[in-house]
Amino acid sequence: MSDVLVPASRPDSARETGGAPRVLVVGCGALARELVALTRDLPNVDITCLPATLHNRPGGIPAAVRERIRRRRGDYDRVFVAYADCGTGGLLDRVIAEEGVERLAGAHCYQFYAGGAAFDRLAEEEPATFFLTDFLARNFDRLVIKGLGLDRHPELLATYFGNYRRLVYLAQTDDPVLVAAARRGARRLGLPFEVRHTGLGELGTTIAAVAAGLPAPAVISPLDIGGR
Repeated sequence: MSDVLVPASRPDSARETGGAPRVLVVGCGALARELVALTRDLPNVDITCLPATLHNRPGGIPAAVRERIRRRRGDYDRVFVAYADCGTGGLLDRVIAEEGVERLAGAHCYQFYAGGAAFDRLAEEEPATFFLTDFLARNFDRLVIKGLGLDRHPELLATYFGNYRRLVYLAQTDDPVLVAAARRGARRLGLPFEVRHTGLGELGTTIAAVAAGLPAPAVISPLDIGGR
């Protein structure tokens, strides 16, 4: 797999870290814009992102994360993984434990953007909710319509989305273009539309803590919940 590097700010040779620990963030490509924004003024943090398309087959995420950690960690004091569980069923947490690193708390990006308690309230309010983020709103046609084959087989719409009752756009930015894109997506899926402005949520606070050398929030692994 090719190394997908995100130009967070400056070349290594020009860095002045001020004694802060040198941190490598191994991130999901779906978070690349947000990670760049969060680390632009953090000279001790580098970002390397894996392809967002790994989410199509989340079973491949743990091995890809392990490979990237092992390839890049030698130049850093700390490695942080900017993934939630992301559909790996706890398998990513085995890699996290074996490699001695940390990851984002939560089951998925919707949870750490909204915040754990707020997401739980959204889910309790309407369990049959389809969520979008800025990344998904920006890439709705490519990832949802074409990704699920609905452009070729529109008859599958009811199969995929017939049990959903609403679409909630968790907005990281205040961008009317993205709101309009998310609204079009809801209309295309035949779902009522809502928007909730989350900002960067727990992603922002966690990256700030890691960059400062503080512990990341504790993670409850699906393996712990399942007792495996």
